[in-house]
Amino acid sequence: MRDKLLNAFKAQMEGNIAKSVANVEVLLTNPTGVGDHPDVIGTIGTEMENIAKYNDMLEMANKHF
Repeated sequence: MRDKLLNAFKAQMEGNIAKSVANVEVLLTNPTGVGDHPDVIGTIGTEMENIAKYNDMLEMANKHF
């Protein structure tokens, strides 16, 4: 059960990272196509913060468990 829970947690963190990376790619390749984000730089910054947060959590899980 322990391994299943850890694997699920790690998969969730990896999925969250992939989602934010995809969002940044969309913003970088076509920033005018996202009408509800007038502050593209701010939105990219938020996604980068998400990537850093989930990456840190994944690293801690790998290091300590």
